[in-house]
Amino acid sequence: MSTQEELRQLEEDLAKLKASNADLRSQVSDMGATDAVERAAMLGMADEQDGLIAELEARRDELRSRLDSP
Repeated sequence: MSTQEELRQLEEDLAKLKASNADLRSQVSDMGATDAVERAAMLGMADEQDGLIAELEARRDELRSRLDSP
């Protein structure tokens, strides 16, 4: 896979993950006063996704840098 193809795929995956994370956080907000354990689990999943998003963004920046250098 070329760097350009990898970057394109990574950007698609990143967009999907960000949308999923926003949806998950929205669900938690809409839950109101419900089971605290379930809310905590969902927030934990969202936080894990935030970490993955940060890793993917760092990889994206690395790929962009590689493409910009001669």
